[in-house]
Amino acid sequence: MPRSHAPYPAAFRQQMVDLVRAGRSPEALAKEFEPTAQAIRNWVKQDDLDQGRREDGLSTEERAELRRLRRENRQLRMDREILAKAAAWFARETETPPGSSRS
Repeated sequence: MPRSHAPYPAAFRQQMVDLVRAGRSPEALAKEFEPTAQAIRNWVKQDDLDQGRREDGLSTEERAELRRLRRENRQLRMDREILAKAAAWFARETETPPGSSRS
């Protein structure tokens, strides 16, 4: 399902996090600004993970590394599959036909 709009800028997300930390509720901020209360709660949680205040999830840096490693793993699997197919093809091409001798 496509997103309804572009992601919010990092500065805006940080401002919402700061307002929650200053005592505003995510619900009140959601009524005043566009993002949902759940989105704001998610931003606060992610900021807590990034700052080391929580340990029940991945930090932004860890998520980026995981994404990079998954992409690299997918590429390596494709490369391996291509090499296996090429090796099989070359093996068939270099086989000697029955009854003929290679000297």
